[in-house]
Amino acid sequence: MNNLNHLAIIMDGNGRWAKNQGLLRSFGHKAGAKTIEKLAKVCIEENIKSLSLFAFSTENWKRPKEEVDFIFKLLKEYLSSELNNFIENQIKFVSFGDISVLDEVTKELILEFEEKTKNNSRLVFNLGINYGGKDELIRAFKKLNNSNEEINEENLTKHLDIKEDVDLLIRTGGHFRISNFLLWQCAYAEFVFTPTLFPDFSDTELRKIINDFRICKRNFGGV
Repeated sequence: MNNLNHLAIIMDGNGRWAKNQGLLRSFGHKAGAKTIEKLAKVCIEENIKSLSLFAFSTENWKRPKEEVDFIFKLLKEYLSSELNNFIENQIKFVSFGDISVLDEVTKELILEFEEKTKNNSRLVFNLGINYGGKDELIRAFKKLNNSNEEINEENLTKHLDIKEDVDLLIRTGGHFRISNFLLWQCAYAEFVFTPTLFPDFSDTELRKIINDFRICKRNFGGV
């Protein structure tokens, strides 16, 4: 049976879910935020060590300003309201991506949330904010170059935002692409693409995917 230590999820379909309901896209993002809580609970119950979610990509700045502003408003509300929940459930919060370009209030909330949960050990909750896989690799190569260390896989990994390999990557919403997400870490991940829009992605569906992963054959280049 395969160990599932690191689960990554591309949360796609919030906007389409809202459109199907005759609502603004912002309602889809709000509904998606509620789904996150259910998924984190499943990860704890299934003894998964790390959950990595793609919240906002380096390419998402191309979206309408109103939608971008709402996403970051929702992020600030989430960070302001969920701290006690993370502490009670022993969840460690880690942001990954380039947060240097964010406004000071958002950066302060992120750093404070990380600091207050840094000793929690039940689940590592990684949230990709202004993250892109190519951008991460460029930043890591620059750090490696400045360190004067030998260029090899081990040393490059030390400078990545996320250092653990992904075991299972799930993308909701029906698209068959990974959209520049954790390119290095997903080298040997198992991929699952579900048509379910993220707000409708249930704990039941997640558990079925996890169970299927645990019994699948993984070769890692072997036979």
